[in-house]
Amino acid sequence: MELEIRHLRILCAIADMGSMHKAARLLGVTQPSLSSQMRRIERSLGAELFYRVPTGCHPTPLGRSVLGRARPLLTQMTELVAEARATAVQSAGARFRVGSTGSKVTTRWLRRIKQRLADAETALVVDKSPSALVRMVASGHLDVALVHELEGMPLSIPQGLSHRVVVDREPQFVSLARDHPAAAQSVIDLHDLAADRWVVDPMADGEWVALRQVLDTAGLRPAVVPGDPATAASLIAIGEAVASCQPTTSATDHIAVRPLRGDPLGVACC
Repeated sequence: MELEIRHLRILCAIADMGSMHKAARLLGVTQPSLSSQMRRIERSLGAELFYRVPTGCHPTPLGRSVLGRARPLLTQMTELVAEARATAVQSAGARFRVGSTGSKVTTRWLRRIKQRLADAETALVVDKSPSALVRMVASGHLDVALVHELEGMPLSIPQGLSHRVVVDREPQFVSLARDHPAAAQSVIDLHDLAADRWVVDPMADGEWVALRQVLDTAGLRPAVVPGDPATAASLIAIGEAVASCQPTTSATDHIAVRPLRGDPLGVACC
């Protein structure tokens, strides 16, 4: 069996979650299926990548080595896909190419662009990585990008690019299960979520580090695990995790959205 990107995602999920059971839930597969995949991966490499112990799974020395190579590869694959999409847009003949990290502001911004450039065919490329979008503007794959800049983690803007802050600071809210005890409050204190697992999209630049900084400042050390938006929503809905979110995030029958006391998390819109 040859290793594929999906196998690297499996390895990272197991390492981040610390157990087969939790990793299976994160990936949306059954535990027996994940264990079978893991055995096939290890057989293909000729050695164990994780120690299986009663408390969970821990990387072996070989496992740590493989994980150290796997994570950058996953990041590079995400960037490759984003740049390929932008190139495809360019090849299709769009005359004004717009990039965005994705938010409800994007649709209004795009509408205003179309009003200003009524005769231009506009194409939109959405990517979670603001750094990737900035690089695409610098390389000529995009004409403009609307991105989020995490507080305390400024983006690196290549020389020659014009950079304008549209919104100085947008406080981030928290999404949590509707039946979470803290959801009964109109404003939530971080300490009310001290026992909760936080889920972060690993493809969003710096979110992991920014959240850790805020939690450390508050004296909290909860588990922080990776998860794409769909997985995060599933975990939050069943009370298995909480997550930071934009203030415009819509609540659902199973998920509540609340502001955090003191607005400790913030982003700028550029």
